[in-house]
Amino acid sequence: MTDAMTDVVVVGAGPAGRALTHRLLRRGVEVTLVDPHPSRPWRPTYACWADEIPAWIPVDALSAQTDSVEVRAPDAVRIERGYAIFDNPGLRRTLDVDGARIVAGTAQVVADDQVITESGPIRTARVVDARGTTGRGPRQTAWGVVVPRERARPILRDADAVLMDWTPVTPDDALGIASFLYAVPLDDKRFLLEETCLAGDPPLSMGQLRSRLERRLGAAAVASATQTESVSFALSGPRTPWRSRSLQFGARGGLLHPATGYSIGASLRTADVVADAVATGEDPRSALWPIPARAVYRLRSAGLRAVLALDAEQTRRFFATFARLPVERQRAYLTGREDLTGTLSAMATMFAHTDQTTRRSLVRAVTGRAPVSDAARG
Repeated sequence: MTDAMTDVVVVGAGPAGRALTHRLLRRGVEVTLVDPHPSRPWRPTYACWADEIPAWIPVDALSAQTDSVEVRAPDAVRIERGYAIFDNPGLRRTLDVDGARIVAGTAQVVADDQVITESGPIRTARVVDARGTTGRGPRQTAWGVVVPRERARPILRDADAVLMDWTPVTPDDALGIASFLYAVPLDDKRFLLEETCLAGDPPLSMGQLRSRLERRLGAAAVASATQTESVSFALSGPRTPWRSRSLQFGARGGLLHPATGYSIGASLRTADVVADAVATGEDPRSALWPIPARAVYRLRSAGLRAVLALDAEQTRRFFATFARLPVERQRAYLTGREDLTGTLSAMATMFAHTDQTTRRSLVRAVTGRAPVSDAARG
């Protein structure tokens, strides 16, 4: 391989890397896309809030969409906010990278001005690392089954989809970690029913999650599934992604919400931000990470520490409170990566409405020290 110069090298051909490559190409930027298996089909189920999807994503990139979701902790609360599930082949077609130079290889060295694969170096004016999160720290894990819609109907009851069903399925949660059922349509005929550990360090294993799902659905229902899905990824991104040596993007670059695990919506929305900056010769880090976004990122990281500090029962109470927040405050915390005021407001409201025991756990997690007792305050 020659080491001819290219404008941008994007490392990683997952949704984030392809989205950025696609938007750069639309602006006439020369791109080399590096991935060990650039044509490998995407297996995970990708979903986001419908209002996160940028206008340039067509409807045929989605396989299902609902007008609302339900959270059960254990009382059911319907959240009137649209939710969308992507059709992976349709999304790949949308994120067309024709015109990019494709290098099927592993990036052994990723520097700020070159990428070295087993075939040799690729020199560039800019490197963007979009390879996903690393394997360290707290993780989200999930294990689920795909079933016909009719089998999912008793689980859904009158809900379009269930974002989180925190109803306990073990006698005592001896492990101290709560998990929830995630039940969403994949298309007109199939549903994904998935037992999810939102965050754990260490998290629940696949075996533990399968056991809980079998208790929730019945072993026969799990055994009769048409296919299964397993998920495991790190939740902790870089401490200060705006200071990384090479530009990082997607989940690897701090666009994964550390307290929820969502990243695809943010990656699709900000692909244009980075592409515009590169095409006009501006600093993409500054464009991607204005001061409010940096502050929100730090607050979200504190939110992950808070979730990890809660025991199973506190976790259920916490999300019961969150489900009852006004939708605009939920949206600010879940989606508003530059909405510092909204994020602070949502977190303050949550803190004010939690019980004293949970409040102490949250303070200890966020500050790293025990809170002052009520007696000491008096």
